[in-house]
Amino acid sequence: MPNPVSSTVPPSSAAAAPAAHTASAAADSTPHNAKRWWLLAIVALAQLTVVLDGTIVNIALPQAQIALGMSDGDRTWVVTLYSLVFGALLLLGGRIADFWGRKRSFIVGMAGFAIASALGGAAQSTWELIAARGLQGLFAALLAPASLALLTVNFPGGKDRIKAFAVYGAIAGGGAAVGLILGGVLTEYASWRWCLYVNVPIAIVAIAGAIPIIKESKAHGNTKYDVPGAILVALGLGSLVFGFAQAENGWGTWPVLVFLPLGLVLLGLFVFVESRSNHPLLPLRIMADRVRGSAFLTALLSGAALLGALLFLTLYFQIVLQYTPIQSGLASLPMTVTIIIGAGVLSKFLARIGVRIPMTVGPIVGAAGLLWLTGITVEGNYLVEVLPGLILLGAGLSMIFVPLQNVALSGIADHDAGAASAAVTAMQQIGGSIGTALFTALYTAAVSSYLVGTAPTQAAELGALVSGYHSTFLWAAILIFAAGPLAFFMVRGHKDLLS
Repeated sequence: MPNPVSSTVPPSSAAAAPAAHTASAAADSTPHNAKRWWLLAIVALAQLTVVLDGTIVNIALPQAQIALGMSDGDRTWVVTLYSLVFGALLLLGGRIADFWGRKRSFIVGMAGFAIASALGGAAQSTWELIAARGLQGLFAALLAPASLALLTVNFPGGKDRIKAFAVYGAIAGGGAAVGLILGGVLTEYASWRWCLYVNVPIAIVAIAGAIPIIKESKAHGNTKYDVPGAILVALGLGSLVFGFAQAENGWGTWPVLVFLPLGLVLLGLFVFVESRSNHPLLPLRIMADRVRGSAFLTALLSGAALLGALLFLTLYFQIVLQYTPIQSGLASLPMTVTIIIGAGVLSKFLARIGVRIPMTVGPIVGAAGLLWLTGITVEGNYLVEVLPGLILLGAGLSMIFVPLQNVALSGIADHDAGAASAAVTAMQQIGGSIGTALFTALYTAAVSSYLVGTAPTQAAELGALVSGYHSTFLWAAILIFAAGPLAFFMVRGHKDLLS
């Protein structure tokens, strides 16, 4: 094969070209490259917006329901439509970012998300709020994979990559709890509308920083869109998210029995189409690697456990312990603080110890924290029954999320950065939908079982609720624990994933 350097560079400079290239690459990877760290700050801001939006709106929903006269079914759609559109369009959004340009996709996604948030905040009717939430999901599906792809291509390896993904992982793990606090403050002291308006100033700052700092990057060569694959995966993921969301009304209801199998069939057809496509939406090589596959499964399991556990812990604080929204958010804060501290500490040692140890130990520690929470009581001694569990859970999540992105995106060519980033986010999104539906069903069954043959007193009702929370925390512990053996047996000695 002819040497491309010798064909374009004079002989006297050809030998120097590789050395110059190496020196340039080394310069690019130094921690003094200030622009990359500003890029990280901008991407982190965008990721925080997407992550906290799920919980911040949940805090605002009771007031929004009263203000707009929503039914309980309409209230559910405010949450469901966002996750439905977001989950269904993620892979397409990742490919658009690859082909159209990651910077351009980031800016358009951020601007669109802000406009949708403003429309939701100004909503005067139920359908306006629901439509705005769907629009938020659409632009989030473009913004989220573009953000992670920008990190992937701008931090290609080494200690800087570890630090960048540590920040990203800390936000992924702690952003939901931040949403609870911020939502509580805004709802109590301003209005439920500000839980949506708050995204506008954040977006303005992020876009203003992105325009001069972020350089455009995009895939080259084969950039033809896989239309059949896009349709199949959007319908498949959408069916799964919708089916799981409807499971709170019972696993035997017709939407669950129709849409869950339909989603699996459509995703099976998607895999079949991708295996034969010359320009696949999601190249199967991304998912087929054993080590990377374990990271995707870990994202699914940890996403299910985290979102499911946080939902029912918030219910325990507000319904049983009678905390205000602000108090509830502050009560969850130790988990977030532990994640942030843990991510910072682990990022310093990850290059030395590799990813296998934290990805094996993290799920065990996180499961221990969730098991501790099965000891909560109606009386509720926060310092004894809750705080140790939150600290353990935060420590475990930091050990999962810091190496997770490194493993999931290791060895991904720039051409596929958006597609791979979208796949990681899709697994977490589907995991959250599965966790919420599964734990809601388990919670309902446990509450009903507790009340059988019991006199309908207030004490009995509170006891039934706590019994339901015990069940959800136990199953969340089982789910997150399962990620430990996956890492132990599938991620063997992969320090090279960090280089």
